[in-house]
Amino acid sequence: MQWIHDYQLFLFDFDGLLVNTEELHYKAYQKMCRDRGFELSWSFIRYCHAAHYSQEKLRASIFESVPGLKENEPDWKVLYREKKQAMVELLHGGAVQLMPGARELLEALDQASIARCVVTNSPDEQIAIIREQNPFLDTIEHWFTRETYVEPKPSPECYLNAIKALNPKGGKVIGFEDSPRGLRALLQTPAKPVFISEVDYPELPEFLGRGVIHFRSLVDLVDSPLLLEKAP
Repeated sequence: MQWIHDYQLFLFDFDGLLVNTEELHYKAYQKMCRDRGFELSWSFIRYCHAAHYSQEKLRASIFESVPGLKENEPDWKVLYREKKQAMVELLHGGAVQLMPGARELLEALDQASIARCVVTNSPDEQIAIIREQNPFLDTIEHWFTRETYVEPKPSPECYLNAIKALNPKGGKVIGFEDSPRGLRALLQTPAKPVFISEVDYPELPEFLGRGVIHFRSLVDLVDSPLLLEKAP
């Protein structure tokens, strides 16, 4: 992975990219509905197509797909708090694993002493549980969680904050995302954007036309010299 030395800062999303928590988020929404007597009968892919754009789209899609839920509780903030609690319970119930290829990439960055950080919409409470289950994540020194910025992705605020804090000399930056929402945030920064996803989102051709590099998994990235060849 000689290409990693072309960059002075690596930016990583977290859920679904470094750790396999996206299915837990999916199950947490199902549990939130089930606890109120309703059923969210989506597949995981259907969930990704709703959740990976905006909170507004996810809310509207759930209300549309679960008749009676909005009448039962019209305040989405209440439902979202219940989802967050369900997520915490799921996290405590079983160890979260690193995504395939994540450890190899992070180990290479650690050995090369290249700056790296996590930039995530997840809150500190959930991050702490996952880091306790995966001590290797402590090799990542810098964490920009939901409490550290105002506007969530697709706003670039979180990424711009990280770049400003960790790259004051203006070195080359590369960022990794697994959702269209996060990628749109990344595209508004100076970072080289890399999209890691097995989901065939309809915007993929648009993203590729804007210079995004796409791999279906971190394993494919770790095993490929393609990124080095395409690096600016």
